Amino acid sequence: MDDIGTIKITYREAIKQAIREVLQKDERSFLLGEDVGRYGGAFAVSKGLLQEFGPDRIMDVPLSESGFVGAGIGAALNGMRPIVEVMTVNFSLLAMDQIVNNAATLCHMSGGQLNVPVVIRMGCGIGRQLAAQHSHSWEPLFAHIPGLKVLSAGTHEDARGMLPAAMKEEDPVIIFEYTYMLNLEADLPSNPESVNTRLPKVRLEGTDITVITYGAAVYKVLDAAYDLAKAGIVAEVIDLRVLRPLELDAVYTSVTKTHRVLIVEEAWRSIGIGAEISARIMENCFYELDAPVQRLCGVEVPIPYPKHLEDAAVPQKDDIISLVKKILRHD
Repeated sequence: MDDIGTIKITYREAIKQAIREVLQKDERSFLLGEDVGRYGGAFAVSKGLLQEFGPDRIMDVPLSESGFVGAGIGAALNGMRPIVEVMTVNFSLLAMDQIVNNAATLCHMSGGQLNVPVVIRMGCGIGRQLAAQHSHSWEPLFAHIPGLKVLSAGTHEDARGMLPAAMKEEDPVIIFEYTYMLNLEADLPSNPESVNTRLPKVRLEGTDITVITYGAAVYKVLDAAYDLAKAGIVAEVIDLRVLRPLELDAVYTSVTKTHRVLIVEEAWRSIGIGAEISARIMENCFYELDAPVQRLCGVEVPIPYPKHLEDAAVPQKDDIISLVKKILRHD
């Protein structure tokens, strides 16, 4: 810790601090998932927590996503506060029946008599050449489902703060964490602050264009915005953070200021988050626009294994800079 009260930590450590905080504060909480105990997690996020909290609260489970996600839902129905770790979002498809037909629906089907306060964390996106079966960005699938709250931790601040906030919810919450960012370091206040899990956040204020993003693209967009500023283009950067339910007043306010919009996401373009945001901007502030809303998304292919192709499959800083200049006709 330095003399102004900040610490430098990795994204991985930020997630671990969040889990530790929750386990320390609420004895009803426990973590379960594949290899989260003795191995310390597939990405070392939970390393050491088994020794700290014991096997009753850090539970290794069989390779059965439907089984252990269902166990988490059952525990939540019976008064516990489970944290379920799904190693990568790709494996979540094996548990979709539990998530969609049980976690998301039971409150509605019971007329509000049953709540399911389960938090499901999922590794998401590219990183470390894990190829197509471990690397996709399927946030739009979950953001489509009523009954779920869907959060995207695109910064270290949110990686540390979203889980404690999500544990206060009475209904199921999905938190996406990003494999690509695990080793990235950032400075955070040594004392965790509460994080808002209802609203988008303006990460950088600007006047020339609104760039909307989430997840692993947040830091790329911010890097692009800092470079654009050197060229005299002042971009406003909005991190959506909460993918369901969408509260977009901050987006509409920004559009009325900048009159131009670029949406950046690593997920595929068709039927995606960007498509939904674009439609809502058109419905709510069409006459504020000086140019069509543009989207920069992942290439619509299964994520490839080679590093250069993996990088080419998702938007990079130079792609963002180039498209912003084109929208503003600075190219």
